[in-house]
Amino acid sequence: MAEAAQDLHPDEPDNIVALPGADAPIGVKRKAEGGLSLHFTFDIPKLPNLTRVTDWTHQQMINGGLIVVVALLAGWTIYQAKFAPAESPAVEAKAEEPANLRPNVATTFNADVNNPVIGAETYVDKLASVIGDVTIGKQVFVAPFASIRGDEGQPIVVGDGSNVQDGVVIHALETTEDGKAIEKNLVTVSGKKYAVYVGKGVSLAHQSQVHGPAAVGDHTFVGMQALVFKSVIGKNVVIEPGAKVIGVTIAEKRYVPAGSTITTQAQADALPEITPDYAFATLNDGVLHVNEQFADAYLKLEEAGPTGETAAEPKSGH
Repeated sequence: MAEAAQDLHPDEPDNIVALPGADAPIGVKRKAEGGLSLHFTFDIPKLPNLTRVTDWTHQQMINGGLIVVVALLAGWTIYQAKFAPAESPAVEAKAEEPANLRPNVATTFNADVNNPVIGAETYVDKLASVIGDVTIGKQVFVAPFASIRGDEGQPIVVGDGSNVQDGVVIHALETTEDGKAIEKNLVTVSGKKYAVYVGKGVSLAHQSQVHGPAAVGDHTFVGMQALVFKSVIGKNVVIEPGAKVIGVTIAEKRYVPAGSTITTQAQADALPEITPDYAFATLNDGVLHVNEQFADAYLKLEEAGPTGETAAEPKSGH
C-alpha cells in the first residue's frame, strides 16, 4: 500500500503510512508543512467476486461497499439529471387577508374572535381599517382612514351600496360580558340584534361617527362631522354637517339642521319633514352615484395593477 501510494507521488518523500491491514484501501499522508491528509485507493485485482460473497475478505467487503456507494451516487445523479420529474412549483401559501382587514382580540366582553366579511364589488381602501365581527355588503366604498371596529360591540353591519367616507368611525359599546348579552347596548332591526346597523344606500360623510348602540335606516345621509350615538335613525333622513343625535329615535324623512344637538325625544319628534323644496332633499342620490363609481373604478384599478391598463370606463350620469 505504501509503495503504491509513493508511486503516485514520486517527487515526495516516503511519507505515506498505511492504516492497519496491508490490504487497507485507505492511507494517511504526512504533509511536509505539517498535518495529515487521507488517500483512498482501490486494489483493482481484489475487487469482490459476486458469485462468492461468502468467501469475501475484509478487503473485498470494503471495496464492494465503496463500489455500491459510488454506483448509487452515480445512478442518483443521472436520474436527477435525465429522468426525475421537474420540481413542481411550491404550493403558494394561502393568501393572507390584507393587513387592514383583521380579527378582533379575545376579551372578557368579547370571547369570540371573528374576521370581517366583505361583499362582492366592495372596495376597502388599504388605508382604512376593518376589524372583528363586521359585515360589509355589496358595492360599498370604504375610503382612506375610515375605521370600522367590531372588537367591542358586535356585530356591526354596513348594507349594500352604502359608503363610508374618509375619517369615518363606526364603533360600539360592549355588547356582552362573560358571555351574557348587554341588552341596553344592542339595537333590534327586523328581529335581529346589532351593535351598529347601517342600512342600504347610506352615506356616512367625512369624519362622521356612528357609535353603537345605533341604527341608521336605508338611504339616509349622515353629514360631515355629525355624530349618531345611542340612537335609531329612520329611512331617508338627512343629518346635516356637525349635528349631534344622542339617545333618540328619528322618524323617516326628517332632517336634523346643521350644528344642532338632539338629545331628547321631544326634540327628535319636532324635527322638520323633508319636502321637495328642502335644499338637501336629493343630496344622498348624488353622493351614492359618486361612491358607487369609486367602488367600481378603484377595484378595477387594483386588479389591473400599477399599469392600470384595465381601469374602468366612467359610467354615464351626473
